[in-house]
Amino acid sequence: MKSKRGVSANGFTGTNSERDLARGRTHGLPLAILCLFAFCALPSTNRAQVPVYEVTPVESTIKFGVASSVPIKGTFNKWNASLKLSSTDVRSAVLDIEIQADSVDTGSRMKNNKLKSKDFFNAKDSPMITFKSTKVVQTGPNTFDLEGDFTIRGVTKTEKLTVTDNGKGTTSGSIAGTMAFDRKEYGMNSNIPFIKIANRVEVNISLKWKRVSGPPPVFQQ
Repeated sequence: MKSKRGVSANGFTGTNSERDLARGRTHGLPLAILCLFAFCALPSTNRAQVPVYEVTPVESTIKFGVASSVPIKGTFNKWNASLKLSSTDVRSAVLDIEIQADSVDTGSRMKNNKLKSKDFFNAKDSPMITFKSTKVVQTGPNTFDLEGDFTIRGVTKTEKLTVTDNGKGTTSGSIAGTMAFDRKEYGMNSNIPFIKIANRVEVNISLKWKRVSGPPPVFQQ
């Protein structure tokens, strides 16, 4: 018996069974595309989520101190900090700190004005003091060395901030860290009148944080 062949509307020539198969494939294609779009549009629980943190300035401080013939210690009253991770690996964290230089407060108006001047922070021409980490090295169960770009007076150099994370695995905690730098490497060569100042300046941070979403980060130790 001869098979019945014909020409379909789309130009396909073949038997009835062949045309039915082709029609089924053609009709099934849009459904497959719709399913693909739906998969891409809807959030997937299988997709990796990252920890999301917020730093609470009210409960945080950024302080500094320098050895001198008359004690010079102070704090910065205006600053912003962020802690962002690109994956669940704690080493993907980036700490970004921006400090308003003219918010320095030593408790002495004379010292404040001198530190804001061109001899030191040069707050008028370089209003921001910044640190942005570029590398995280875990040195202990909850301790890290953060290498980053430190900028003061418009001069940028690589410095290291050593931090301890208090709150591993929880939804809130704090970061305590210390960074020391040589002020003369940033052009701060002067002294305050009648006060002899050492070259080494120590910066201490205490940042209160909370994890607002995402899983806890994975530590290496």
